[in-house]
Amino acid sequence: MDQAKARVVLPNRKQLELRPSDLESLLPEGHRARLVWGYVERQNLAGLYAGIKAVEGGPGRPTIAPEILLALWLFATLEGVGSAREITRLIEQHDAYRWMVGGVGVNHPTLSDFRRVNGDFLDDLLSTHLAALMAAGVVKLEAVAQDGVRVRASAGAGSFRREEKLLGYLQVARQRVAELKRQVDADPGEDNRRRQAARERAAREREARLQAPLDRLPELAEIKPRQGKPAEAARASSTDAEATVMKMGDGGFRPADNLQYGTDVETRIIVGVEAVTTGSDQGQLAPMLEQVIGRGGQAPQAWLVDAGYPAHEQIDAVADRTEVLAPVPKAKAKAAAKAKEDSPEPAVDPHVPKPGDSAAVIAWRARMATEEAKQRYKERAATAECVNAQARNRGLQRLPVRGRDKVKAVALLFALAHNLMRIAQLVPEWVGIGTGTSAIQEMPG
Repeated sequence: MDQAKARVVLPNRKQLELRPSDLESLLPEGHRARLVWGYVERQNLAGLYAGIKAVEGGPGRPTIAPEILLALWLFATLEGVGSAREITRLIEQHDAYRWMVGGVGVNHPTLSDFRRVNGDFLDDLLSTHLAALMAAGVVKLEAVAQDGVRVRASAGAGSFRREEKLLGYLQVARQRVAELKRQVDADPGEDNRRRQAARERAAREREARLQAPLDRLPELAEIKPRQGKPAEAARASSTDAEATVMKMGDGGFRPADNLQYGTDVETRIIVGVEAVTTGSDQGQLAPMLEQVIGRGGQAPQAWLVDAGYPAHEQIDAVADRTEVLAPVPKAKAKAAAKAKEDSPEPAVDPHVPKPGDSAAVIAWRARMATEEAKQRYKERAATAECVNAQARNRGLQRLPVRGRDKVKAVALLFALAHNLMRIAQLVPEWVGIGTGTSAIQEMPG
């Protein structure tokens, strides 16, 4: 006799459930989102509030609190999210993002505009943090390590054009603008005039986008001869004029931006940020030193960089303010060949002064010959390269924006998010882990 089939209740995961709950109950104490919010609400956001036109007793709809937008970007950066559209999707699906907005409607254009227009505020915030940490004695700024990280640009590799092609596109764009302007002037219909005016604005924007790469071509043309190529080979992107084809870490060449970070060696707090459009690190040492002095009010005793930075003119420019610790380039191939054992020529010591060396360069060569300088230089990799690796792990693989100012805003967000987590480790008394808010307390100074 066959056994009867058992009757069981299987789960139905497609059914809808309505469960009353408050947003506070969604996140455990000590959650990273609480840490970020506690940090943001204790910042001086007067610069962000100054631009809000809706005021008590006046007309207009209330605007989204700047705390929400700043907190969303910092938390998203820590989570490796760099897209405004992705953040708005997560607000609907992720408890941490839902908790952060607290029922306030946030769309992706608002998030994008916040990041685009507030680069100066983010830069000032980085300086404020450094000043507070130095006042508390956490950051002494005795040694700074600088390094660059090349990040794939938003521009496509196929968007790069030579001058002749760009001029052709620009001529077509100008003709289109003139044609649309004639149509607007000739058509008396109000609705149609508005549509035509919108088309004219779009055409003017395209014209401006095509003029930008033409304006940059002379700069790129000066670089080509140093690469052994004719100046006429220079090409600029028609979609992101400031993107430059650079040699990447894997040996390939792709459109990229060079993000420069200066990091305090002792604490690994980022103290300087810059976005440059050249693939080489040469020429970036002195500007970063000036920036760090402006932020911290003092020059570090030592400046650690790799072999791509110490051009002689850069060493001369900073010699009176800091000691450069960087490897001295080895002898050229021809000189190295003479240094073989079977050659009567003596080996070339790169630390010995050469004709034409300045006093600062001679001192640098002698300094790097000492064991003390060699040992101290080893701290560079553990500092600068560690910061770059953490940025990569947090999603800094491809830039979601175009234009140097927007790129720097992205770089600043990574620096602020990085420093936030470092503060939580270095100054635990400033952080209330497990208290319900997990907030960084008021910073001294």
